[in-house]
Amino acid sequence: MSKIRKVVMRNDAGYITTEEQETPNPIPGQLLVEVHTSMVSPGTELGGMKRRRENPGSPDNKRPFGYTNAGVVIGKEGDCDEFEIGDRVAGMGGGYALHATYACVPHNLCAKIPENVKFEHAASIHLAATALHAVQRGRIRIGENIVIAGLGILGQFANQVAKIAGAYVIGLDNYPLRVKIAENAGIDLAINVSEIDPIPIADEFTRGYGMDCGIIAFGGDASGAFQQIRAMLKTAPDTHKMGRIVIVGGASITHGFAAGLGNVDVISAARTGPGYHDEDYEHGADYPPVFVQWPTQRNLELSLRLMSEGKINVGHLITDIVPIENASDACNKLIETPGEALGVIFTMQ
Repeated sequence: MSKIRKVVMRNDAGYITTEEQETPNPIPGQLLVEVHTSMVSPGTELGGMKRRRENPGSPDNKRPFGYTNAGVVIGKEGDCDEFEIGDRVAGMGGGYALHATYACVPHNLCAKIPENVKFEHAASIHLAATALHAVQRGRIRIGENIVIAGLGILGQFANQVAKIAGAYVIGLDNYPLRVKIAENAGIDLAINVSEIDPIPIADEFTRGYGMDCGIIAFGGDASGAFQQIRAMLKTAPDTHKMGRIVIVGGASITHGFAAGLGNVDVISAARTGPGYHDEDYEHGADYPPVFVQWPTQRNLELSLRLMSEGKINVGHLITDIVPIENASDACNKLIETPGEALGVIFTMQ
């Protein structure tokens, strides 16, 4: 194994570089992964970069980033008995599953990749599992009507998982490319909200019932999307709105509650489910299944199984595949012209 790895860095001036550094050794509970591919999360990883360029900090203050990748186990430390050297794995976690040629990832933040799933697809595991957890939190059931605000990668995955659950889905975005990708992925209806008001469409789409649940799948100020979803939800005979709104993106929302909102359940869905950011869990401890049915690793495993079965199609979401040496150009495209790309994959080999 090379003692030097290539790793993608970002600095406080808002710029991306690919550099070389010493490969770290795994600590107990971690796998050493020779990474084949990683996926960029445009919102979480690059969402603030344009603002940094407008108000730059020090270009010398740089750090590696990335939180979802896929590769092959080439080393391990401590009790990681469910994994063997040579296993194909998908890994996740900020500070762990970096955009790098080698990465040390806690074994409970990894899952084995089925034989028929490509590294390019498995590299989306963190985002896919986050969407899966959001749908689980929303208690979405067969026959329900769902609206997803934001058709970035997270919203695209939420659409596919909600469809697996048997729901009918409307997706909202203002980028034509994302609307087209959702249509290709089988969404029931995708609407460009910069051109069409979705509120009047909800009644016809749901045959008069109203939407049962909404998912906000983007960050920043989401007050307008929240109000839009509320208007699309079911209306009780007493005029109060009913239904559920799941917030999975890092959104900020200003809205009145009680009579100002109606009898609507507002649900937060945090990341990939229980376990992530619990260092003991990440490195080997477990939660009793009777109390925590869907911890992070089980959500990772299910996401990969759904990919293997063809129920989640990652290929529809990938717009760019580039070598790690060209990470800067690929990230610039997402930062400066976000309507021209969505799923960006870095290849390492």
